[in-house]
Amino acid sequence: MRSGSSKIKQLRHFTALSALALALGACTTAPTRPQAAAQTPQPLARLVVATPDADHDLLAQLLAGEMALSRTDLAAASAHYDKAMVLSSDPAVAERAAELAIAVHRDEAAGRALDRWQALGAKPAPMARARAELALDQGDAAAAKVQLERLIASGDKDAWRQFGRVLLGARDQAQAARLLEALAVPSRLPADPKAWLAMSELGDKLGRHAYAQEIAMAAVERFHNAETYAWAAQMKFKDGDRAGAKTLLRKALAQAPSNTHLRLAYAGMLSASGDDAAASQLLAHGAQDADIYAMRAGLAARHQDEKALTTLYRQMQQAAPDVRAQSSYLLGQLAEMQHRDAEALDWYDQVGEDDPHAFDAAVRSALILHTQGKREQAHQLLAQLEIDYLEQPEQLRQALQADAELYLREQNYAQAEAAFSRALQVMPDDPGLLYGRGLAYAQAGQVDLAVQDFQHLLKIKPGDVDASNALGYTLADANRDLPEAKKLLQAARAAKPDDPAIADSWGWLQFRLGHLEQAEQTLRGAWLARKDADVGVHLGEVLWKQGRHHDAQKVFDEVRKLDPHSSSLRDALERLRPAGAQP
Repeated sequence: MRSGSSKIKQLRHFTALSALALALGACTTAPTRPQAAAQTPQPLARLVVATPDADHDLLAQLLAGEMALSRTDLAAASAHYDKAMVLSSDPAVAERAAELAIAVHRDEAAGRALDRWQALGAKPAPMARARAELALDQGDAAAAKVQLERLIASGDKDAWRQFGRVLLGARDQAQAARLLEALAVPSRLPADPKAWLAMSELGDKLGRHAYAQEIAMAAVERFHNAETYAWAAQMKFKDGDRAGAKTLLRKALAQAPSNTHLRLAYAGMLSASGDDAAASQLLAHGAQDADIYAMRAGLAARHQDEKALTTLYRQMQQAAPDVRAQSSYLLGQLAEMQHRDAEALDWYDQVGEDDPHAFDAAVRSALILHTQGKREQAHQLLAQLEIDYLEQPEQLRQALQADAELYLREQNYAQAEAAFSRALQVMPDDPGLLYGRGLAYAQAGQVDLAVQDFQHLLKIKPGDVDASNALGYTLADANRDLPEAKKLLQAARAAKPDDPAIADSWGWLQFRLGHLEQAEQTLRGAWLARKDADVGVHLGEVLWKQGRHHDAQKVFDEVRKLDPHSSSLRDALERLRPAGAQP
């Protein structure tokens, strides 16, 4: 609030009168001497101190208005400032009253406030800006144009920024765009490239791309600086003129070769054009910061360039301390890619709490700890995340899902199901969570519950390939409702004919149907495509059923090497032993 000395004088006057009233009140209660006759009362004894009611108390109205603003109750704030401006001679109070009235579309109150503000000595530029806002709010383009012309002719150093603010906040964006094209023409724009670029950007936001392009190129012709080249390049790129965009960006870089933002923009344009090699080469030379390292890593990871990632990791370790601090999460990722788990944990531990990657770093740490055999520590870390992010549903879901998936790895299906169920309380009907819990139920032998989750998932995402495969396999593995399983798996195979997991499900269904030759052919293809323990167990069991025990044993031995603790292999061997086998 800026009511200044006038408010302080009012408070002092009120305080003085209040003190006087208290003193007089004290006098009326003092002991009196007996007198024979009444004395003539003193003039001050008849003084009555009048205190204003709330509607006429400037300070009360200003405080109430600010309290309403703190609650974002603009309507109430406007009502209080409407009263305050009548009581105050401070133009700032009238200005605030006008702004609030316009914001809540109280046109009559806004008009009163603007008149009061002008009477108290408003400066021309702010007054023109406010009257233009009111005119646009009322849909009066002609009046708005008059006021905007006054604004840009005022000579105020902030005039063009205020001009842009008025148009950007207009209710009718088409009307605002027409005024922009009519008034923000090269002959009127100031000798400031930022104003030209701001008008071009505003035109782009308002859907006037031709205007935005015209002003951008005019700025290039007038100023020839890196900033104008860069913006004009962005405009050309949007219009599909990639060659023109590259030419302009090269000119921008020639003027500001150390500008990392320009290098990033140019590299991004090269990458979008399909030239990742040129983008990487551009970024590799010159000054490096956290953003450039991040883009270089992204390009190398996209092409699975392990050599480049290794080189980048080594360079980043030698980077300036502030760059390393900003890149702790990326350094952890690079260390993980190179199987340097201890180093990755150390980098993740250095990610600050205010870093946007803090949560992800903690989750990655839990997964590494679990891989290292530190299961209890991994679950404790995720449990702490569940507490820390209790009020953030998306992060809470991710922490619970990660915890559930680690329990699945451990074959602790009861705990996995419990974690998935807690996550589903946070995000009901989340497809990934339903899928995970269905797998946990299926692995635990709770087929009915697994089928229920997969069927519910297919209602949410009809035709989902993974859900169709999971439900089809679950039914086939349980040797029930095989026609339905066949229909589901046929649809999945049609969608992903080369997927080994789907091929495994189809082969296992053929085994259940007694089609051993077709089962063997399908499962062998899946086994050759991907040496997965479960696929190997299925193939071995089919071979065993065909009486080819030696071939089956060879496959089982390979499975043991892949996964010495395979529960699928253990269960299969238990099934085969009663038949007299010793696999």
